[in-house]
Amino acid sequence: MNQKFVRNFCIIAHIDHGKSTLADRFLDVTKTVEQRKMKEQLLDQMDLERERGITIKLQPVRMDYLYKRTAGNDSIVDEGSYTLNLIDTPGHVDFHYEVSRSLAAVEGAVLLVDATKGVQAQTLANLYLAIEQGLEIIPVVNKIDLPASDVEKTKKEIIHILGCKDEEILMASGKTGMGVEEILKRVIERVPAPQGDATKPLRALIFDSVYDTYKGVVAYVRIVDGKVKRDDAIQMFAADKDSVTVEVGYFKPQFAPTAQIEAGDIGYIATGLKDVSYCRVGDTITVVKKKEDVMIEPLHGYKEIKPMVYASLYPTEGDDYALMRDALDKLKLNDASFSFEPESNIALGRGFRCGFLGLLHLEIIQARLEREFHQNPTITTPSVVYELKLRGIDETVKMFSPSEMPDPASIEKIFEPYVTLQIVLPATYLGSVMELMSSIRAEYKNTEYIDSERVLLSFEAPLMDVIVNFHDNLKSVSSGYASMNYEYIGYRDSDVVKLDILVAGDKVEAFSRMVPKGRAHTEGFATVTKLKQVIPRHNFSVALQAAIGGKVIARETISAFRKDVIAKLYGGDVTRKNKLLDKQKKGKKKLKDMGRVTIPSKAFLDVLRK
Repeated sequence: MNQKFVRNFCIIAHIDHGKSTLADRFLDVTKTVEQRKMKEQLLDQMDLERERGITIKLQPVRMDYLYKRTAGNDSIVDEGSYTLNLIDTPGHVDFHYEVSRSLAAVEGAVLLVDATKGVQAQTLANLYLAIEQGLEIIPVVNKIDLPASDVEKTKKEIIHILGCKDEEILMASGKTGMGVEEILKRVIERVPAPQGDATKPLRALIFDSVYDTYKGVVAYVRIVDGKVKRDDAIQMFAADKDSVTVEVGYFKPQFAPTAQIEAGDIGYIATGLKDVSYCRVGDTITVVKKKEDVMIEPLHGYKEIKPMVYASLYPTEGDDYALMRDALDKLKLNDASFSFEPESNIALGRGFRCGFLGLLHLEIIQARLEREFHQNPTITTPSVVYELKLRGIDETVKMFSPSEMPDPASIEKIFEPYVTLQIVLPATYLGSVMELMSSIRAEYKNTEYIDSERVLLSFEAPLMDVIVNFHDNLKSVSSGYASMNYEYIGYRDSDVVKLDILVAGDKVEAFSRMVPKGRAHTEGFATVTKLKQVIPRHNFSVALQAAIGGKVIARETISAFRKDVIAKLYGGDVTRKNKLLDKQKKGKKKLKDMGRVTIPSKAFLDVLRK
């Protein structure tokens, strides 16, 4: 294939700005999918994506488009059949990594901005990522058909952040199809054709992968150099693992097998590998026989993703441990930003410590475990990774879970991760947002006016304060208009303590977490109050206590179910009533000594959402 007629691009935007709907219109215009098979948000393949209305996984698709450019007298100046490789990307901050992988596989990006909402925090974050990659940016104002749209104001915001000219911004509506063909034409005119040499040895960059029972690991690749066909001997460069291709092809958007894929193409390679660890996102696929003859440089992969939040997952039944491990293995293949490793806990048994990009990411993994693998694990309270400076030891040690915390007397300093936090909001909500920021240990840095009505605030704050409830609170105080984005910047000295929760006198490690010392009493009281609502009543009273070390700082009691044992009495001496009540009290005390408190698995996440 002539690379001159290939364009690789993706769509980047804030969440809910219409990326998937615009991708649907691209498929309509290029007739990639038959009309009878077309449905809304076609590229959102997972049920979870369709239910929540958000894109979770990046999704590539190959489209063919007949391009014609005419002069003023309608004479055709340029004409050709172009192959357009599109990657639809997520918009939520938790799936920032998916966007970075998409950008590494393309030469251009359509920057989509909702005309009713304007530039948002994730719009800026994704734009900066694309500029760092050196991509051609095509600005588009979407949803111009809505009555609430303010096109001129949105265009001014784009010009402010991008520095482009007014005429370079395209107008479109993903819902009605207005302006969609102009976007495709602009992609062909502005986005450079891929540069690669099909005669060189194969170099293919893995930007995503899925597992197929029959084909093994299927790698989503961008072919940079060379070509590959079925039954070729291939090698994973970093993993140093050989295999033979089972199938190669394109995305239509389902797998469409073809004879070969070559330099400039975006497609898939069914590797036949059964072990998911050999096919890593960011690795380079090359040809075995060529590697020995010619020195092949591996492609620059992506920066290694660091999980932001850790939580432990424990199977409810010990026999399900092996099943859960298989399930997590398959989820890790589908989601390169998810990580896990085995661990054990005295109270909960054997389980897995898992790393996530945020709380939404955790919820998605939990939902997929339930739906796809019928696993309903117990989830510990999510936490970030702290670093401890112990007395008499020069190096710091990492603490992934509060249960790993040593004796406080041996700790010299505790360091916690900090992030830069950017918030875009209407200026009218500036006061209420600043008041919210004062409640989370945030350090103010800068204010920038995008225009006369919209403000960009910059802060530095502890990651734990940002991931827990902050997004919901920000939406509440700004009537839903504010948006946020955060990026990790490093560790800082912090004054935090371990908060333990005791249920019926037993410490529940899954509820333990690190909290700022000044907020320990407030956090402890809020936690036991929430637990009182989510733990069901028993036949005996259940004491809920929050403690720091050996000191109880808050308490609530779940009252017992009460049977009216004196209902059958119809008179007589009061001693008869007291005798029955004392007998009931002794029975409940005996039941309390031998009974166990049942804690539902959803309680662990509900506590965090207090």
